[in-house]
Amino acid sequence: MTEQPTSFERPQGADPAEARGALLRTQKPPGTPALPVQARADGAPSGPGTATPCGQGKDGTGKESPVGKGKEPPVNGPEHSQPATTEPGTHRPRPAPEGIPPQPAAESDRTPGGPERRTGRGLPPGRPMPMRRDGDRLRFVGAATRRIARGLDLDEIVMGLCRATVPTFSDAILVYLRDPLPVGDERPTGPVVLRLRRTDRIPQERDTDGVPLPPAFDPDPEPTALADLSSLTTELCEVRPGGALNEVLRGVRPVFADAPAARAALPELLGEGSEAVVPSGQHAILAPLRGRRRVIGAALFLRRPERLAFEADDLLVAAQLATHSALGIDKAVLYGREAYIADELQRTMLPETLPRPTGVRLASRYLPAAETARVGGDWYDAIPLPGSRVALVVGDVMGHSMTSAAIMGQLRTTAQTLAGLDLPPQEVLHHLDEQAQRLGTDRMATCLYAVYDPVTHRITIANAGHPPPVLLHLGGRAEVLRVPPGAPIGVGGVDFEAVELDAPAGATLLLYTDGLVESRLRDVWTGIEQLRERLAATAQLTGPDHPPPLEALCDEVLDMLGPGDRDDDIALLAARFDGIAPSDVAYWTLSPEDSAPGQARRLARRALARWDLEELTDSVELLVSEVVTNAVRYASRPVTLRLLRTNVLRCEVGDDVPQLPRLRQARATDEGGRGLYLVNKLARRWGATRLSTGKVVWFELNRG
Repeated sequence: MTEQPTSFERPQGADPAEARGALLRTQKPPGTPALPVQARADGAPSGPGTATPCGQGKDGTGKESPVGKGKEPPVNGPEHSQPATTEPGTHRPRPAPEGIPPQPAAESDRTPGGPERRTGRGLPPGRPMPMRRDGDRLRFVGAATRRIARGLDLDEIVMGLCRATVPTFSDAILVYLRDPLPVGDERPTGPVVLRLRRTDRIPQERDTDGVPLPPAFDPDPEPTALADLSSLTTELCEVRPGGALNEVLRGVRPVFADAPAARAALPELLGEGSEAVVPSGQHAILAPLRGRRRVIGAALFLRRPERLAFEADDLLVAAQLATHSALGIDKAVLYGREAYIADELQRTMLPETLPRPTGVRLASRYLPAAETARVGGDWYDAIPLPGSRVALVVGDVMGHSMTSAAIMGQLRTTAQTLAGLDLPPQEVLHHLDEQAQRLGTDRMATCLYAVYDPVTHRITIANAGHPPPVLLHLGGRAEVLRVPPGAPIGVGGVDFEAVELDAPAGATLLLYTDGLVESRLRDVWTGIEQLRERLAATAQLTGPDHPPPLEALCDEVLDMLGPGDRDDDIALLAARFDGIAPSDVAYWTLSPEDSAPGQARRLARRALARWDLEELTDSVELLVSEVVTNAVRYASRPVTLRLLRTNVLRCEVGDDVPQLPRLRQARATDEGGRGLYLVNKLARRWGATRLSTGKVVWFELNRG
């Protein structure tokens, strides 16, 4: 529905007090001439005592009108009945642009600096005239409430109230809100405290001689008084139970400041400076702001002493403004709480920090689809695996709702659990597909699961209907990896295929969701090609021997998004492959015999000597001996021993027994059970991971 603009122009030559306008609610001062007699359509004068009631009697054709016969008047008829005919050439008002209507006043009503004809009171030049018609008030309330309703958050609504009322309705306004604002149905505890949220006033004006007009409401103000209303009022006000302010707020209805209840309540609200702020007479209105269930604040409308005082109908205007503002504030607070919950939900669904596995560096980004859709189904993850490997996961659940986020959280948890079992990528996707089918028949998602091994410099990738990753080589060449697309998760009854590719040192793998490359303005393959070109252009800036920094690379990738490209949320995961050099890896296979611990100590000692780490020899020999002894005791197949030299020294012992060791406190009479206790005391970190073929027990030591 399109709102029609309103006009506030009068027909040229028409009297401003013409009865064709809205009824005047203000009293006429003595000496004001009576309203001009308006002619009826049949030529007879229309005046008090002679005019036929509107809508009754005869119409312009002389026939009995249907209303006079007891029929209901038309529902969509005019607000005020007009003569059946109009004089030829009568000028009708033109529509004016929509906005806060100015206060109408014809030039015949006043002269610059002269008295207003209806009241005889003088008005300064340029001062807005009072609203003199019911129609003026209705148009003002309509435009003001539309402006208030346009605000989405708390500040926009309060500012809309201030801008809509100053200077059209009042010369200044003070808005107080509860601190803190109650949300929904929660019951606030403690005393009710009002905080001055915003003040607004007409800026200091100048008269025709260039002399600044007094900005204060006091008839004899100081030259700088009320330059800032907040400096003359208290910022915080506690509403005392049973006090005058509490009674006014409980009454809900706006009151004039000269009312007995308001006179007692204003000092409590404004503090000691209330006399300097509030003028005498009916030049101030105190309006409580009531939300859906409780009073949430108050608004004080002020007019200067030289301006016409508020009228009784202005209380209705203030009530409408206060009601719309309070309901808008209530909704804004609820919307803010929902946005906060959405942000917290999305934050907990995504990893708070990325791990720092050996041989790979990681960076990530997440962008919601829009401010009104903060929760989505996109996720990413990086999961450390045994053997210094890392699993890289990115997925996308269909939809942008709390349900999509909840499904995403369940799938992400399932992927983490499956990764802990060290299953192949295609098996992980198969189990995710089964989990999605258990969640519902229409739970669809895409996912890409990759495992990077820094020792072999290889990566294994399986795809379930997700856009293919892009690999940026050290020389600046970017290629889209050829990965079998597969079917989305949740389809059921399909097999997933994994491919193993080279992951050279210095290369960067980019995993992303379709929101980065697909929108209403471009298809997915066009977006992938633009992404590849953007990566190649960014790599050229740092030269062929230096890969671009990961964080800067992620920012450059997101900069490719245009104004119409934010149709979906975006998850981005970048992995820089540093790898582990072969010279930093030592690997052996030991037979499950009693001599294995001694052999392991000798091999570890030689490797430490080759790496110039002799200071760690005693600790490494002791811990390796304890871990290998436990493995040989229960293993039936050869035991593996691997040492990795990175920023730390890492030792890994693998066997074919799936049971994980547990740290226990040995009793004084026990002959064993103290090996893991020594590992826990001497190692920087240690752990055990179950594999499909057994388990791996590992520990790390600081390198000097």
